[in-house]
Amino acid sequence: MPRDPEPAATGHAVAPSLLVQLRGLRPSLSPAEDRVAERVLGDPRGTAGLTITELAVAAGTSETTVLRFCKRLGLPGYPQLRLALAEAGTQPRTQAAPTSDISADDSIDDVIAKVAYADASAVEETAETIDRGALSTAARAIAGAGRVDVYGIGASALVGKDLQQKLHRIGSMVFCWNDPHVALTSATLLGPGDVAIGISHSGTTTETVEALALARGKGATTVAITNFPLSRLARDADLVLATAARESSLRSGATASRIAALTVVDCLYIAVAQLDLDRARTAVEDTRRAVAGHHVRH
Repeated sequence: MPRDPEPAATGHAVAPSLLVQLRGLRPSLSPAEDRVAERVLGDPRGTAGLTITELAVAAGTSETTVLRFCKRLGLPGYPQLRLALAEAGTQPRTQAAPTSDISADDSIDDVIAKVAYADASAVEETAETIDRGALSTAARAIAGAGRVDVYGIGASALVGKDLQQKLHRIGSMVFCWNDPHVALTSATLLGPGDVAIGISHSGTTTETVEALALARGKGATTVAITNFPLSRLARDADLVLATAARESSLRSGATASRIAALTVVDCLYIAVAQLDLDRARTAVEDTRRAVAGHHVRH
């Protein structure tokens, strides 16, 4: 029988860093607030040295907007923002960050360094951000579900297929749908005791949002895997597993976003397997033996 997780696994999220939190909030900011966010993210340490008036001028906005920006981050005022930015600016990964997006003048070494930085950051910051309580609850729901539906379009469908393959291998009844019509048809057939998982980096993919919302309306437990915890997809989810990938103008972050989502998928898979570890190990070994004859022998 599945066992309850260790008490430590049911804790809440480790508080994400201010910069990670800010990147997740950007789609919900007003244009003026977003100019402040762009200035902060572009140079956290330099911004920490500015007065509120200087930051307002640099961002082309008002001191009132800067104060409102602080409130959006859960900070009581501007002094607390400066302290948080000064602390963030001392972190090794912040100091080592490449100073710009990929440009036409970059060497191959520059391209490799920037892509590797984005990918490594996606894994590390997602691990810091992910809600431990939501992860544990989602794992228990999946372990006890009669059926699990996974929805994703485009690159998110690749992540969904990976989750399906992992969970199916340990005996879960999982389906991954990337056809919008089939996803909606499937969601209609879900009910209490089932689980629906929507995967979308932006959290705004219409097809995924619609399928998850329909599944929730049918009584299924809904889980969102997204980079933006205030997105429409997240609002339709009972549980949100947030990633922390960085976007870029050339979409080099598209790989980082998949890596971040795959990090969540791996954590979710292991959390489910751990609930009945003996059964999971037996299933993995049995399936390994089943395909052993299809490997080329040396």
